[in-house]
Amino acid sequence: MPETAAAAVASRRKFRREGEERRRQDLIEATLDCVAESGLQGATVRAIALRAGVTAGLIRHYFPGKEELLQAAYAATMAHMTEMAKAALAGIGQEPKLRLAAFVEASLVPPVVDLRAISIWASFIGRAASDATLGVAHRAGYLGFRDEVEALVAEVFQAAGRRAGDDDLRRHAIAINAIIDGLWIEGCLAEDMFATGELAAIGIASVEAMLGMKLRNEPAAEVA
Repeated sequence: MPETAAAAVASRRKFRREGEERRRQDLIEATLDCVAESGLQGATVRAIALRAGVTAGLIRHYFPGKEELLQAAYAATMAHMTEMAKAALAGIGQEPKLRLAAFVEASLVPPVVDLRAISIWASFIGRAASDATLGVAHRAGYLGFRDEVEALVAEVFQAAGRRAGDDDLRRHAIAINAIIDGLWIEGCLAEDMFATGELAAIGIASVEAMLGMKLRNEPAAEVA
């Protein structure tokens, strides 16, 4: 096949693949909209199709059934929150302590702290224990976030010359995840009760106390 023809075929395949990925993402976003507004019970195939502007048959082209679509939607929610926290590391540089502090902070401020996000999360988590497909998505999302925390803690310890075994790193990651989860729930449900950045400051201070080290330098005191 001539090079130009091969390139044209490759371009069409790429366009078709990207188009299908976009339509799949649109269905996931429509599902999340339905869950946010009406809970899992209201996220019917008909409601999702109406929201996405497609037929129910098209949904079945991308997902074997509603449960698989809900699983994909929950997985996307968990992954999105982790990716938003990781995005804060892009402009931080390579200092491990600052990177861990930035990750904790990003997890405890908007857009991660968001009433719609916790509404969706609560709908899914309520069924994750009894629904095997949602349970798989929850476990993967939880471990994905915890693994990010564990890697950041490992970098902090290594830079500080502190030895920590795998069990120690795992326990620290579990504890930090619990700190973030608790403050995240408070912030999502009652954001107006906290000053800007207050929950992030509490989270960072809690992590510092647990690790026994400052993650950020204190501002220099002003000389009178």
